[in-house]
Amino acid sequence: MTMSDISAQPAAPVPGGITPDPLDEIARRVLWLSTAIVHHANRVRPNTSGLKVGGHQASSASIVAIMVSLYLEQLRAQDRVSVKPHASPVLHAINYLLGSLDEKYLTTLREFGGLQSYPSRSKDPDPVDYSTGSVGIGATAPIWGAIARRYVEATFGGAGTGRQYSLVGDAELDEGAIWEALVDPAVPELGEIVWIIDLNRQSLDRVVPTFAATRLETMFSAAGWQVITVKFGTLLEELFTRPGGTHLRDRIVEMSNPEYQRLLRCSATELRDRLPGDGAGADAIRTLIADLDDPTLLRAIRNLGGHDMAALRAAYAGIDDSRPTAIIAYTVKGFGLPTEGHPQNHSSLLSTEQFRSLGGELGEDPDHPFRRFDADSAAGEICRAAAQRLRREDIPSMTPPPVPTDIGRVPSATSSTQAALGRVLLDLTRDAPDVARRIVTVSPDVSSSTNLAGWLNKAGVWSPTERRDWFADDSDTIMHWSERPTGQHMELGIAETNLVGLLGELGATWSRWGQPLLPIGVLYDPFVERALEPWSFGMYAGGQSILVGTPSGVTLAPEGGAHQSITTPSVGLEQPSCDTYEPAFAAEVEWILLHCLGQLGRPDGRSAYLRLSTRPVQQGLAAIPTDPAARERRRKQVIAGAYTLRAESTPEVCIVAMGAMVTEALAAADRLATMEIRAEVICVTGPGAIFQALQARRGLDDGPSWILDQVFPAERAAPMVTVLDGHPHSLAFLSTINRVPAQPLGVTRFGQAGSLEDVYRYHGIDADSIVAACLDVRGSA
Repeated sequence: MTMSDISAQPAAPVPGGITPDPLDEIARRVLWLSTAIVHHANRVRPNTSGLKVGGHQASSASIVAIMVSLYLEQLRAQDRVSVKPHASPVLHAINYLLGSLDEKYLTTLREFGGLQSYPSRSKDPDPVDYSTGSVGIGATAPIWGAIARRYVEATFGGAGTGRQYSLVGDAELDEGAIWEALVDPAVPELGEIVWIIDLNRQSLDRVVPTFAATRLETMFSAAGWQVITVKFGTLLEELFTRPGGTHLRDRIVEMSNPEYQRLLRCSATELRDRLPGDGAGADAIRTLIADLDDPTLLRAIRNLGGHDMAALRAAYAGIDDSRPTAIIAYTVKGFGLPTEGHPQNHSSLLSTEQFRSLGGELGEDPDHPFRRFDADSAAGEICRAAAQRLRREDIPSMTPPPVPTDIGRVPSATSSTQAALGRVLLDLTRDAPDVARRIVTVSPDVSSSTNLAGWLNKAGVWSPTERRDWFADDSDTIMHWSERPTGQHMELGIAETNLVGLLGELGATWSRWGQPLLPIGVLYDPFVERALEPWSFGMYAGGQSILVGTPSGVTLAPEGGAHQSITTPSVGLEQPSCDTYEPAFAAEVEWILLHCLGQLGRPDGRSAYLRLSTRPVQQGLAAIPTDPAARERRRKQVIAGAYTLRAESTPEVCIVAMGAMVTEALAAADRLATMEIRAEVICVTGPGAIFQALQARRGLDDGPSWILDQVFPAERAAPMVTVLDGHPHSLAFLSTINRVPAQPLGVTRFGQAGSLEDVYRYHGIDADSIVAACLDVRGSA
């Protein structure tokens, strides 16, 4: 089969009076450009490393018509689109034709500083509405973007309206997070959401044998969505009206996916033999196709709705904006390419010969592949009109209100860091109402168990529409569920991926609509790792937020190993664009939360992860200075990552503790004192900040390093024992500051249920274990 078999005379009329659509010429140019972008990156640009560059010509080809019809006719400036990851070359090709991408970038796909492998809001030089690339995350992002837009519009104004489109590959629907998002109770009320499913029925390695579109239709319908199926194009629909057409339709519908894909690899002669099949309608089909010339027959078998402009246009016209819509568009993977329909075409690349042949068929010059339409041509006029329609006004920058650094609350005698979180939020409503107004909290059905009840009562619960609280007059109901579009707490089902996806979009409103929000997500710390990938991806896309993991660690002793987090401290330490803190005392929660809120909603902003505990701690152990200057010094040290809790002029051993383990560290120091061993105690609040300071001292980071001189001065260096309720390697690097002997203590096994004392002893993080470690490391010095 040659390329002329597939696309010969593409502009010629077809039977039944059907004429080419004016967008078809643009679609052919976009197919060429997207293919050429990948071709240049792999076949033309020098590759000194020998590593595969990659790109997805077939995945791009299947969605060309969908994207051309959407961008060139349907989209408005206020709409947003999440493009399936492997179609990034198509997005760049369209942006190039619309004049929003310079030609110089078309040769830079997957090159350092060039076009990214997948669409990126923060790294690509052309307009990208949503970063995609991690399966399921980009697809669901417009759902959370719709909620964020509605919240901003209802609370501050300026976000306007607009549809939120997701262009989704059918294989991406295997990701469970997609269905978690679809069944969230708020989603059926978001009528601006439109998903377009590129149903090419192929995955990475094969044709999916039993992909049932009817099952997809049922699943979307059950979730409250409108479903529009675009199965066949204009040519096939016309053939179905002819004698034998009903049999032809039934034959195509009933054949398996692999059999249909195999027909795409047939010549016209083979197709005439295979297509009729051996059923009752075979003779009628054979008679019908006998009247078609070879080019028309070959066009007909691949004339699916996802490649037909008229069929797509009708689908858009049928959208019901009162509920979400899923448009299921049948397509062919690799449509129009020599690799069309091949089971392994996902990452295959056209050879140079195939690329040059494609150029000849499409009327393009392989030696000069990148060109726009002439301005006075019909296609050029369409592109110019679309560019004008899609032009967005510059978003005015709004600086978030200043966040106080210290509210000055005096902690009660005994408190937990988790309880302190709720109190700080309530304090802000009184002491800094402008800041509190921009805070949005999100939780997965754990508001009361994470001490957010007071904040929730004060701020209200977000809902697309106002709902009556039927328990408002019940005197036994402590937490009031007042739902309204301006409510500042958003509660999702128990789906952490949804929570952090929403956090990412709430944290990006400063760049989308110029209205900075201060989003805080609260979930059980053991589930932070479940949420880590989408949260990290949200940061990559420019979303800034605070994630609070609470309760945490084996300190949640009676809950057992299933609810005891171990590795989250190192997760926070290693996450880019994120500051991580584990405060030990309530005052530290206040200082840290205020600092982290002050980092949100700005171009140079950063996210934060706070690991909190339910363990009650005597607040007097913090020994917070009463002198204002000394208190401020302590606050700055807490933000910088560490402070000296108990100082010794000439320590014999240094105990470094984090979070809930400070109580055991101080008890161990007291016992060592009875042995006349001088133990200094340092409280680490932010291991990531200390690591960055150490890197700065070594010339590997631009940040400050003063905290090392204040808390880890060389003149007081001593053998070190580190202890935390988490994996010990999170603090093991501290001994390298002054290169002292060290013994790191922490949790390296799955937890056990039991009392706090039993669990700490089991993991070797109790006071006895700290004392023993100090004696060992002191003896080896």
